Amino acid sequence: MATRTNGRRITRDDLQEAFSRLAGEGESTAKAAVPQAAVVAGALALAVVALAYLAGRRRGRHRSAVVEIRRV
Repeated sequence: MATRTNGRRITRDDLQEAFSRLAGEGESTAKAAVPQAAVVAGALALAVVALAYLAGRRRGRHRSAVVEIRRV
């Protein structure tokens, strides 16, 4: 990003303005990406919970004992 100075000196205010413009662009990009990141994180968490649930059900079927209760 080249800026023309027209032969004048660059002041502290010029630098602060340029840095604030750059920081503002980065912040707006980050704020725009937050909703998409939240959706991805939520989907990933749901997938992990679902896989853990299904793996636990399968393991429980293989290891569970059949208990038969009879009245005497």
